[in-house]
Amino acid sequence: MFLSLHSKPIKFQVMGQYYKPSSLDKKEHVYSHDYHNGLKLMEHSWVGNNFVMAVESLIAKGGRWFGDRIVWAGDYADAEEPKTPHAKYPEHMLNLYDLVEENKINPEVPKREYRYLVNLDTKEFVTISKSPVTERYKDPETGKVTLFKIHPLPLLTCEGNGRGGGDYHGESPLIGKWARQRVIATNTKPTECSEIIFDLVE
Repeated sequence: MFLSLHSKPIKFQVMGQYYKPSSLDKKEHVYSHDYHNGLKLMEHSWVGNNFVMAVESLIAKGGRWFGDRIVWAGDYADAEEPKTPHAKYPEHMLNLYDLVEENKINPEVPKREYRYLVNLDTKEFVTISKSPVTERYKDPETGKVTLFKIHPLPLLTCEGNGRGGGDYHGESPLIGKWARQRVIATNTKPTECSEIIFDLVE
């Protein structure tokens, strides 16, 4: 298992689904193993996780993906149109996870976390700190207690959730609600936007 800052230990499940946060406009992705994190959704979708923070830096003002349409693309998600067979596995139709494969980037992890996520298309925002505590984990070696909160960004923008091991297995209209929309990270509280309360726990 790949673990890093605020990566939650989970039990492995067969047929796990892997994810790549991607820009739909630039056809680029960020790879979790480059940040010593697991590929499964709930291995890295936590507040304070370095991999998620790196993606936040891309969608913040001045970031490479600022204003782009964002997808946390799962490898079990639906095929893109027009449907195209995979060159190596012709029984599999290409989805966004496949189409961004050749374009991997490695943004630096910012020194600060962002307070808000804003959907520029729907005029909605989420206050990240309002995510509820889902678990308290005590390290058996050090005794240090870590409070885990699900980070809204991966869950709001994911595609394919519920089809593989390591996915979020609760039900909520929030899951994938912002996929393929223009989402930015900011420390300035947005005006003229409606607040969504992200209340998912595992």
